[in-house]
Parts: sequence; C-alpha cells; structure tokens
Amino acid sequence: MSNVVEMGKKYNLYSWSAQRNLNPINVVKAEGIYFWDEDGKKYYDMSAQLVNMNLGHGNKKLIQAIKDQAEKMAFLAPSFSCDVRTEAARKIVEVSGLEGAKIFFTNAGAEANENAIKMAKAYTGKWKIFSMYRSYHGATYGAANLTGEPRRFINEPGIPGFIKFDGPYPYRAPKACKFEKEEDITEFYLELLENQILYEGPQHIAAIFMETVVGSNGVLIPPKGYLEGVRALCDKYDICMVCDEVMAGFGRTGKWFAFQNWDVKPDLVTFAKGVTCGYVPLGGVIASKKIADFFDDNKMFCGLTYSAHPMGCAAAIAAIDAYKEDKVFENVLKVGKVLGEGLEALKAKHPCVGDVRYIGLFSIVEFVKDKETREPLVPFGKDPEGIMPKILGMLRAEGFYTYAHENMIHVSPPLIITEQELKEALQMLDKVMDSIDNMIK
Repeated sequence: MSNVVEMGKKYNLYSWSAQRNLNPINVVKAEGIYFWDEDGKKYYDMSAQLVNMNLGHGNKKLIQAIKDQAEKMAFLAPSFSCDVRTEAARKIVEVSGLEGAKIFFTNAGAEANENAIKMAKAYTGKWKIFSMYRSYHGATYGAANLTGEPRRFINEPGIPGFIKFDGPYPYRAPKACKFEKEEDITEFYLELLENQILYEGPQHIAAIFMETVVGSNGVLIPPKGYLEGVRALCDKYDICMVCDEVMAGFGRTGKWFAFQNWDVKPDLVTFAKGVTCGYVPLGGVIASKKIADFFDDNKMFCGLTYSAHPMGCAAAIAAIDAYKEDKVFENVLKVGKVLGEGLEALKAKHPCVGDVRYIGLFSIVEFVKDKETREPLVPFGKDPEGIMPKILGMLRAEGFYTYAHENMIHVSPPLIITEQELKEALQMLDKVMDSIDNMIK
C-alpha cells in the first residue's frame, strides 16, 4: 500500500464501504477512456467512473470553459442573473424538446430529485410519492426514501408517503408469468401499478418517479408501451410523471434524454452526471411549462447556495457543444451496436451469464449460478462470500475497471469509446468470465 493510499485511509471515509480492508487504486493520470495507477498500470474505464464521464477524461473543451469562467467570475449567488446561467438553461431546455420548460439547477442528482419531490407536491397539493423497487435516486434523505433498493435501509423508518411499486423486470418476473410478447409484459406491470394507485388513493398521490432506464439496479429498459402507459395513468389520475435521467441522460442511450426513445413528455425531468461529465458538480430539474407556470404566482420553496454555479453552467454549455460538434451520439449508436452484439456473444458462450441488457452505451451483465433456474450468483442484498468483489478484482487485474451491484456489473464506458477499444475491453471481460464459469461448476 502506497503512502498516498495509506494517508488517504487515515483521513478519508470512502463511500459505501467498511473502511478497514479497503485498498483503493491510487490514480495518477487519466485521458480519454483510460486512467493509470501509480505503478503505471493502464485501466479501461468501462463504467465511465460512475456512468458520468460521458466525454471521457481530459476533455480540453470542458477544461478550457472552466478555466475561462473561473477567471471571469468563479461564483455568483443564485439570486443574480449572468450569461452562463441563462445560456446553460436555454440549451438544456432546447435539447429536452420540452417547449416552455424552465430549469432549477442543483449540485447533483440527489438534490435534483429532492427538489423535484417538492415541486410535484407543491403543484398537485398532494403528498404521496411513488417510486420503483430496484431503483436508486440518491443518498440524501428524500432521495434515499425514493430509492427502492437496500441502500435506503439506513434511512428507515422512512418519510411517510413514500410508496414502492414493481417496475418491469421480465427476467425476474413471478414464475407464474408466461409472457408471449413484449406487450404482455407492459400490460402486466401497468395493471399492477394502476391497482396500487387505487389502493393508495389517487387523490393523495403527487408523483410517480421512475429512472427512465433503471441504472445501477440493472439497466432495466421499459418494454414497448410501458412509459406511454404510465403517462396515461398520470394524466388519468392527475399525478406528476417524473423521469430521473441522472444516469440515462445526455447521450447515454443515444438521445439527449432517454425518454426521447419513447413517445412521452414527462412533467419533471431530473438530470446531473453527463451534463458536465463530472468536470464540475451540477444537476437540475427540468420543469415542464405547466409546472414552471405554476410558480409564476406561487412561491417555489427550493434554494441552494450553489444553485446554477457559474463554473458548472460553463461546463454544461461546453459539454452540450462538444456532444454536437464531435458527433458523440452518432458514435453511441454505432459502437452501441457492437456492444450489444458482443454482450450477446458472451451470454451465448458463458454459463455464468444469465442476461445482458443494453441500450446505446448503457449495459449490464447479470451473473447467475444456473441459467435454467436463473438463481443469481449472489442473493439479493447479500454477498456473504464476497464473490462480486472477487470478480471486480479479477477484472481490474486485466485492466478492466467497472463497478458491481447485486449480481451484476456495468459495462457503460465513456461515449467517446471506439469500436477497437470496446472490442479490446470485451476480450478482458471474456477471459474473466471463463474464471466465473469455473466458480459455478
């Protein structure tokens, strides 16, 4: 263990971990889709850090924009107007396609969801909030109550009115379900949702929150017609439809926002990560016209010291320009096709791979002990033998960096990755899967 790591452990607390046995990689350099440790080992960043560095490491356009803004004006209280605040908001509304919308800027995704909760409750005058099991919306108190997986448990007993529902996950649907076509999946899960709306009282429900494409909990892609069905239920019962695009937004699926892959327009959209690609913290809420108009005459009880931070806004402008100028989304669609084909080939080859799911450059590999029974490699919410950390260790030894959640690993690299770089990384994954196959024999 190097001195930097040793001193880091002495003075830092690291996320989501028992601290004693940690041995974090000491990163000394990063460029493009790669980073290097202190020993000179090169890693393929196959999760784009936390699925946020969409434009990769060392992007000169973003760096220059941040430098220029720091020299001009590093900070300004959010009650003031300035050029980068106006332009960043204008650009985000423009690419969202939500005409007449407005932006409330936050520091990150969790705060975006916190403020979307408040906006939905204020607009509707109602108090219950629906969100999916197997979802992650952030670790602050309100966002953690939205979250539908075990990371919320530390925040429980929770806030009254936060209700969980089962979203589409056909690979792990109840055994009695025999779906013959995609529309059957949609019909089943929409019926479950409407029943729950009626059980909870639509007159009390302010919002239904969804990760448009569920991220860390499995890259769960909504089946045909599902989002349109949720939109119809929200309209029927006067409920706000909120799409959490913190991970799926800004090109991850090949569109500016994932909801644009379907025929829906949400009432509120939360974003962060890819808006600045991690170069400066920034998030926000896109409020549709009807909700933005509501706050013309009704006080909006949302505020943050660093809301619409000038350097964050400058980075957002540069990122949006870079996505366009460098034709990044075209690359997502082209290389994403290679990713899908590569993952399907690995699924066919390896007994340990139960399922793969992918859209654009957003994908997951789900490991199982048995393909027939679909028994997960580790039980839900548990990993008593530390199997997933062992797999991550084997991948890192090959130079393939990503993270795991439950029995799954992410393959969601920077959106600038080339076909050749992707194929090289998938070869590393293939090699490690051979070892996992031997583990489950």
